[in-house]
Amino acid sequence: MNPQRKRIPKIEPFKHRVEVDPKFFDKSWKKLDDAIREIYNHNASGLSFEELYRTAYNMVLHKHGGRLYDKLAENLKGHLREMGKLVEAAQGGLFLEELQRRWADHIKALQMIRDILMYMDRTFIPSSKKTPVFEHGLELWRDIVVRSPKIHGRLVDTLLELIHRERMGEMINRGLMRNTTKMLMELGSSVYQDDFERPFLEVSASFYSGESQQCIERCDCGEYLKNAEKRLAEESERVSLYMDAKTADKIANVVDKEMLSIHMQRLFLMENSGLVNMLINDKHEDLTRMYDLFKRVPDGHSTIRSLMASHVKETGKILVTDPERLRDPVDFVQRLLNEKDKYDEIVSVSFSNDKTFQNALNASFEHFINLNNRSPEFISLYVDDKLRKGVKGAANEEDIETVLDKVMMLFRYLQEKDVFEKYYKQHLAKRLLSGKTSSDEAERNMLVKLKTECGYQFTSKLESMFTDLKTSQDTMQSFYANLSGDSDGPTISVQILTTGSWPTQPCATCNLPPEILGVSELFRAHYLGTHNGRRLTWQTNMGNADIKATFGDRKHELNVSTYQMCVLMLFNSTDTLTYKEIEQNTAIPPVDLKRCLQSLACVKGKNVLRKEPMSKDISDSDAFHFNDKFSSKLVKVKIGTVVAQKESEPEKQETRHRVEEDRKPQIEAAIVRIMKSRRVLDHNSIVTEVTKQLQARFLPNPVVIKKRIESLIEREFLERDKVDRKLYRYLA
Repeated sequence: MNPQRKRIPKIEPFKHRVEVDPKFFDKSWKKLDDAIREIYNHNASGLSFEELYRTAYNMVLHKHGGRLYDKLAENLKGHLREMGKLVEAAQGGLFLEELQRRWADHIKALQMIRDILMYMDRTFIPSSKKTPVFEHGLELWRDIVVRSPKIHGRLVDTLLELIHRERMGEMINRGLMRNTTKMLMELGSSVYQDDFERPFLEVSASFYSGESQQCIERCDCGEYLKNAEKRLAEESERVSLYMDAKTADKIANVVDKEMLSIHMQRLFLMENSGLVNMLINDKHEDLTRMYDLFKRVPDGHSTIRSLMASHVKETGKILVTDPERLRDPVDFVQRLLNEKDKYDEIVSVSFSNDKTFQNALNASFEHFINLNNRSPEFISLYVDDKLRKGVKGAANEEDIETVLDKVMMLFRYLQEKDVFEKYYKQHLAKRLLSGKTSSDEAERNMLVKLKTECGYQFTSKLESMFTDLKTSQDTMQSFYANLSGDSDGPTISVQILTTGSWPTQPCATCNLPPEILGVSELFRAHYLGTHNGRRLTWQTNMGNADIKATFGDRKHELNVSTYQMCVLMLFNSTDTLTYKEIEQNTAIPPVDLKRCLQSLACVKGKNVLRKEPMSKDISDSDAFHFNDKFSSKLVKVKIGTVVAQKESEPEKQETRHRVEEDRKPQIEAAIVRIMKSRRVLDHNSIVTEVTKQLQARFLPNPVVIKKRIESLIEREFLERDKVDRKLYRYLA
């Protein structure tokens, strides 16, 4: 007997067969087709969207999604063809309005149709990789309406015509333009770019090419740039109102190229209105506009910089080499400062304080200032004038400080700062010794600026000059405190100058009057008695004196130099002396004596002596008489020495020689420092390194460097390499 098999439960399919109406799709589509027609006819209010959605749902559920999609496409094409005919029939200005009206209808219809076919959009379309309903409707609009042979060209031409009319100053319907370009953007970026943007840019290039050519023929540079600026602003506004934001840079590039880049050189070099004219006439507004516009153009700013630098160098060269302007050093430097202020303001106001422009300006000033080897002397004379007299119109220390800061800008441009130092020391010494400085605070501030710029070594001797003056005051107090006897004799005030700190030159001491000689010897005895191992040498060429003089019944107090005092004191015993007699009695050097006599006899209002024969030049045969008819409204009369403000040619050569001599040890020290660290170096490298180290003070001449190397070889600091004669070795 077979064992009983266990029966396994099994689920069987439902036996009842659902019969599908063979005309189900046709009936369902008829319902949807009628609904879509009503939607396009603006009769959608009577439709049951819930019923329509269920109908479409069942069609997809019964595997009719593909047929439904195709039928929908055919239906939309039919409606769009009808719409296209209506758009084509629109005339003139109604064309865009009709297009917009039909586009709005189509979008509204698509939204309703998409809602009805939402189930197909979510299930069938992704699985079959077809285009969603709404997007497919846009594609059909693009292909059937927008790119219709009768609409496409007309659409583009209408848009471009409206833009052209707006450029020519007419008012257009910007809202309609915005809606039309927005339609193209919604159809896809490629549609907007291919069907509108590309032809728009091409037409714009042609328009601005023609306009720029006409404008440049009839306008000056400033007017042309104003027009270009206006056009750029208009295009920017146009894009913001009715175009894609990405079009902004593209149309700006077209305007930049056609109106600016192509005509750049002609605009800059335009006679009587170009860049140079703007710089000369301080046309800040035009320069600002030029700077802002041409930063958009390749090489725009670099071209402006180059032309500005060339102009500054050219005008600066004329300024520093014009013989007429070299006659007055103070005016010479003031003109340089005025030029610097002028271009600083242009760079600051018009060129947005652009560092590249500032650097170009600095390089230009450095170039032309150093074309005149007297620039260091003249700048020192300018500072001397300001610190001696005070700045004209300056109410306080801040004003003087401002002027000194400006002068320091010029100082930085100097390549021969050591030459400036030499002259500045001479001028500072004269101010301090004559008591002519207008402000001790300003003097010390100037030293601080020089020390900050060049280091302690540059100002150490200048600072010791102030120390000497303070020490001299203490010494004079001590001298008069210990002096006993007659106090009715002449008094002296002695400035004791440390040799090496002051720019004194050995000079033959003149014969002092007996009255002065006595008190001078008393001071010498006092000083040497309190200081061991020191030596005093009188610098009579640098002193001054106050003497009382009687002219008839008039009494005056004369402020004169030591040399002038020695001459005038001779006339206490006689009324007339010849030039030779004065020279023998005073032993004043001839050059100084002639200047001295010129100031005493040839200057109107200061002629305390009379000269025979009367002329400006002093000769050995001249005779001088005491002028008892001299008169002046002032009791105190200052008689200056006739002296050229600038150095004479021999003095200039002497100063230059001293500067060259002072440079030799500095060059040698730099060579030794370099060789000590490098041990072995070729000639060209030494020259480069030495120049680099010393350029803050001066630019050493390669020929001089070579001579100093030779000198160091002779003194066995260096030696030439035995194989390569261009190599040098440091000898420890």
